[in-house]
Amino acid sequence: MRTVIFDLDGTLADTSGDLIAAANHCFRGLGLGDLLDPAQDAATALRGGRAMLNLGFSRVTGFGQAEVDAQYPVLLTAYGDAIDTHTTLYPGAMDAVMQLKSDGYRVGIATNKPEALADALLRSLGVRDDFSSLIGADTLPVRKPDPEHHFEAVRRAGGDPRQSLLVGDTTTDRETSRNAGVPSVLVTFGPGREDVLALDPDATIDGYAELPGVVARLIG
Repeated sequence: MRTVIFDLDGTLADTSGDLIAAANHCFRGLGLGDLLDPAQDAATALRGGRAMLNLGFSRVTGFGQAEVDAQYPVLLTAYGDAIDTHTTLYPGAMDAVMQLKSDGYRVGIATNKPEALADALLRSLGVRDDFSSLIGADTLPVRKPDPEHHFEAVRRAGGDPRQSLLVGDTTTDRETSRNAGVPSVLVTFGPGREDVLALDPDATIDGYAELPGVVARLIG
């Protein structure tokens, strides 16, 4: 069965606002104020919690990896407490998902967000049941860019890894597709368009209306 696996943050949903709010919660708790700006730091937010903490601490002195490690669980708790205040699905994302399902594809999600948080967010957005699989950062002993992360998402969706495709937005997604030997489609409507184009994916889309046609071209 042909299968399309989606990344979550920065691909299906713009989660940057809530992620930055959680990181700033950590910084305020240390008396540092808000070190991240939602307008300027969205691309870093979509790379995950540790990337945000590293960026924020790089803007002050006296903080390093030990503080990143200590604050990461604090960030996850804060994020879980306010996971959908600012988050929205990208325009047309679910229309494309439903069209793919109508065309006979299985669909699933492989994200480096912890599985419980990803599940909670998808349920809050009302779309969890539209995906046949969900693999998070802690679902398996490995995570993206390890290809098994992608393969297991395909298998749990009822598909064949040899007839699969990955939709994402970062170098992690591009490396995952290379390691898995499957095509990649990267979205260019998030922050860092030029960085995405430089990753040389098999295809890019500027909007979700393009996706069903691109998928059909790449995996039939």
